[in-house]
Amino acid sequence: MAEPAQSADSASIPVGYGWCAWHQNYARGVRLIRVFEQGSGSGGSLFACPGCRDVYDLVPLADQPCTPTS
Repeated sequence: MAEPAQSADSASIPVGYGWCAWHQNYARGVRLIRVFEQGSGSGGSLFACPGCRDVYDLVPLADQPCTPTS
């Protein structure tokens, strides 16, 4: 029987595939960087790939410290 190409560790980690707003193309491993909210509109969000996160020193939203609002 053939063994799977991925190890058990890498298969259990979800990887996002989507549009990188910094290099303007689809990429694997994108993470949410910024969310734009509008009062009555739809707003928007920006995602970045691992390469752009390194080059532009971007911190994913989930990894940013939580700051209380006053």
